[in-house]
Amino acid sequence: MDQQLMNQLKQQLLEDRQRVQEELDSFETNESFLEESIGELNSADQQHPADTGTEMYEREKDMALHRRAEEELSEIDHALEKMENGTYGICEKSGKEIPAERLKAMPTARYTIEAANQPE
Repeated sequence: MDQQLMNQLKQQLLEDRQRVQEELDSFETNESFLEESIGELNSADQQHPADTGTEMYEREKDMALHRRAEEELSEIDHALEKMENGTYGICEKSGKEIPAERLKAMPTARYTIEAANQPE
């Protein structure tokens, strides 16, 4: 892989990392969204059941978004670590080079398309 492409992908990963970190920070600065959620649901006996259902749905959605952001951050960090140790762009299953087109579309790709479609 040429150095110019590697630099572009690294820059994209760093920008993605900053964006995802800001998302995670916004969850945590949002008045401890998880603690707030639990407190509101504990006082459910004062609310209409439909309101409680809506609140539970929103909290579950928030928690799922938070988990997804954490997973995305982990994948970005893994790709950056592979860049540092010289294994970026190499399929973790087959050891073959991941095509540049795939890495441009998905800089965190761990596998070639063929390896990704193989059952574990």
